[in-house]
Amino acid sequence: MEEDIKALIELAVSMFGRLDCLFNNAGGPSKGTLETVTAEDFNQAINLLLGSVVFGMKYAAPIMKKQASGCIINNASVAAIRSNQGGYLYSAAKAAVTHITRIAGVELGPFGIRVNSISPGAIATPIFWGGSQVYNTLSPEQNERKMEKLKLNLAKATPLPRAGLDKDIAYAALFLASDEGSFVNCHDLVVDGGRVALFCEAN
Repeated sequence: MEEDIKALIELAVSMFGRLDCLFNNAGGPSKGTLETVTAEDFNQAINLLLGSVVFGMKYAAPIMKKQASGCIINNASVAAIRSNQGGYLYSAAKAAVTHITRIAGVELGPFGIRVNSISPGAIATPIFWGGSQVYNTLSPEQNERKMEKLKLNLAKATPLPRAGLDKDIAYAALFLASDEGSFVNCHDLVVDGGRVALFCEAN
């Protein structure tokens, strides 16, 4: 994985001459509970969910330092903030993502590099019915039916009467990467329609 990330960043720089923004986004379900987790479960979850962020920043930082500018955005999750929002190791790994974001932002800020994270919640994507592996095996009509049903269900899970969409996360990332977000650093931007607050009230 590390070599793939390194190669991807080098390719971007060779094509465009610089690296202005890096969006670290890797996801997938984790296996294991507090009492059943195995070393294999642990390594898989941490490598995918945290390792992708760690190595993305590792190879982006030297390039952005030379530019004296740059923006790194790490995709976290509301599972990092509250219980019962994701799997055991998934939640732990995403919490690590939000914290390492703050540490990196402090370290890289003096070089003009901002590091922030986004914590999505109740976002309607195919990950809810198996991710791209399942999505690619279904017809467009089947996927559309699943998406509409998912939107209806997720709309009941937030104070706002609608599900979150992929574009809601894209707009948040666009803000953080833009000049309008130029004084935002070490911040975790929660994009969940208020789900975290609703969860607090319910418990």
